Amino acid sequence: MRFSIFYEHQLPRPWEDGAEARLYRDALEQVELADRVGFDCVWAVEHHFLEEYSHSSAPEVFLAAASQRTRRIRLGHGIVQLPPNVNHPARVAERVATLDLVSGGRVDFGTGESSSSAELGGFGVRRGDKREQWTDAIDAITRMFVEEPFAGWRSRWIQMPPRNVVPKPVQKPHPPLWVACSRRETIEFAARNGIGALSFSFVEPEDAGRWVDAYYRIIESQECVPAGFAVNPNVAVVLPMMLHEDEATAIERGIDGAHFFGFALAHYYGTTPHDPGRTDIWDAFQRRRAAQGFDRDQIIANAEALRVNVGSLRGAVGTPDQVADLIRRYQAVGVDQISFVLQSGPNRHEHIMEALELFGKQVLPRFTEGREEREAAKAERLAPAIERALARRDPPRTLPPGYRIDEEAEILRARRAARRPADLRSTLAAARAGGRRRAQRGFHRLVHGVPDERIERRFGARAQRVFFAGMARAFDPAMAGGFEGELMFRLTRRDGTATEWTIRVADGRARSRPGPAREPALTVTAATADFLRVLAGDANPATLLMDGRLKLRGDVELAPRLSEMFGGPSPY
Repeated sequence: MRFSIFYEHQLPRPWEDGAEARLYRDALEQVELADRVGFDCVWAVEHHFLEEYSHSSAPEVFLAAASQRTRRIRLGHGIVQLPPNVNHPARVAERVATLDLVSGGRVDFGTGESSSSAELGGFGVRRGDKREQWTDAIDAITRMFVEEPFAGWRSRWIQMPPRNVVPKPVQKPHPPLWVACSRRETIEFAARNGIGALSFSFVEPEDAGRWVDAYYRIIESQECVPAGFAVNPNVAVVLPMMLHEDEATAIERGIDGAHFFGFALAHYYGTTPHDPGRTDIWDAFQRRRAAQGFDRDQIIANAEALRVNVGSLRGAVGTPDQVADLIRRYQAVGVDQISFVLQSGPNRHEHIMEALELFGKQVLPRFTEGREEREAAKAERLAPAIERALARRDPPRTLPPGYRIDEEAEILRARRAARRPADLRSTLAAARAGGRRRAQRGFHRLVHGVPDERIERRFGARAQRVFFAGMARAFDPAMAGGFEGELMFRLTRRDGTATEWTIRVADGRARSRPGPAREPALTVTAATADFLRVLAGDANPATLLMDGRLKLRGDVELAPRLSEMFGGPSPY
């Protein structure tokens, strides 16, 4: 088990003069202390335009500053956004290699695509194209690390002539690769690409264990074809954390930060409207936190074992013994690293420093004995599978002799590539996705703050028929993970009656019909108003589950995928 700290650089409103400078100054002091007490890595995100939630748009600068204040802690990009409209692949390779040089070979290179509307729309990246862009960019970037010279690239997303991309990183063939993950499918995606999985889903240890098993099964199988020129077999989970010897004090110091983290995440990655420079997320959090599943009153000091979610997000907020017990549970199921978020919401710098110091003294020593030996044994066990996986990866290319830089010819080639007509299928898919997002925002306005009885009147039998038919038409087989079968929805009303609807998925299509399913893979039961609020992003399904207002029967692992399967926003 390795331990790291994770930075979004959160800054809730209201903002005072100098607040951002103080935020970064405090974070650098925290990283210095983490290095001294024995943390293994610091991760910094790359986000753009996500005011209050993340003021971390240039993590390479922050990590470079941290590199000069520390000696041993690794410096993790968690993550770099790879769509070329956000970051040109050559600039990514150059920045990562330079950071590796100035830090003495301490970089971990996390990658991702982004999925917030603020970022995708801000940089003109179509949601349906971002995975393909990630795949294209990671292949090009890793080749820039190892090819001398880089033999050039011509694809739908990237056009670049041959160049020797310098400098080269200290770590060979390149720094360890990671990818941001949010659910089992993306964990498996990481394994197929032979890269570390950096999970942001706040899962309980027992659930994480199933993900770890699936990850390592794929790493050792023929499915693993590395995205880079080395395999990084590791699974990390991210958790909010605050530590104090008194449990009530830990909660008082850390739970608002943990809850703001989750609330602001849902704000930007759901359907909540946002007006740049005007929407006040901190004010919305204070008014609506309980309704959104972040009820402070549900977090009580009871000296019991920690659960990540107890009807409200808790994470690793507790005493040294409680947090150590939680870590052991993750360790027992094979998680390789836990990354703690301490700098979140209104959490105070001095409390974060005290928590880091206490973790270094009372928690970390319990997990260091024999760690190197266990890691060596793991590497030895996986070595044959990794060797076979690397043999499946296309090798570095050699540029044929005689290529010479020709500015006019290279610009002409780039212009010709840019004039290629857009793929009709992706254009239509983007138009449909845009229409769905506009409909979702309108849907949110229809249910937000509206009493249950009025929602029920609006959503009668005719409206339900139209709704479920539209839901079936919006089905996206790419998000179904191979699922085929029946899904049943039972919507109850205040008068005790209920209506039942079935959606059948088969052969890449979905069809809806009234009535119960014959053999449902999953049955979802909820009050009509609650069901609509969840779909509109106006209620937290985890809270409804804990309160007994949302009931699932059957394959519950299907439930988190339902929104994306039927054209809705990602719950992650």
